[in-house]
Amino acid sequence: MTAFNFEQARFNMIEQQIRPWEVLDQRVLDTLARMPREDFVPERYRNLAFSDVAIPLGHGEVMLKPAVEGRILQALAPRPVDRVLEVGTGSAYLTACLARLAVGVTSVDIVPEFVEAARIKLKAHGIGNVALHAGDASRGWGEHRYSVIAVTGSVAALADCWRQSLSLGGRLFVAVGQPPTMEALLVTRTGEREWIEESLFDTELPPLRNAEPRETFQF
Repeated sequence: MTAFNFEQARFNMIEQQIRPWEVLDQRVLDTLARMPREDFVPERYRNLAFSDVAIPLGHGEVMLKPAVEGRILQALAPRPVDRVLEVGTGSAYLTACLARLAVGVTSVDIVPEFVEAARIKLKAHGIGNVALHAGDASRGWGEHRYSVIAVTGSVAALADCWRQSLSLGGRLFVAVGQPPTMEALLVTRTGEREWIEESLFDTELPPLRNAEPRETFQF
């Protein structure tokens, strides 16, 4: 039986999925090329690590498609001076990429199992600039301001807590809407009470836990 060629699959992922979706930032492409995605997927899906699919992680969550991860990284443009908040650790692959691009990452997931698995994966790859927390960040996390915030689950409406958690010039990625219509947004803080929103692409992501739309009464 021929061994699976991970390096060729990684090259094909970048050239056939990520670049064609207008991800051209060389720092992002280099990070995706160097980070072994196959080490962050559940073992039974390892050969699907580079496929254009959302890989199940358990607990109703998925690992985002490679092209979506590339677009998120490119839109947020993390710099070596940026401190990042990631809402939803998941597989920890995006966490690892953010950590390679920024000075530090605070990553929060409501599923403790994901957090413990992420701790092992990140340590195995020598990534030490990530603070992992098990908790609910659907209404924000702490009193700090961040220059980059990545929300990896969808929300019905954008919570003001994340806008307020951005530092001046900070960037927020979030998918807003309900199935089957969701819009990926980049929100940039331009002043103490000013933000601009840019529509990036249409998508469909699993809902962020505890950020589901509240039921309304019909009269």
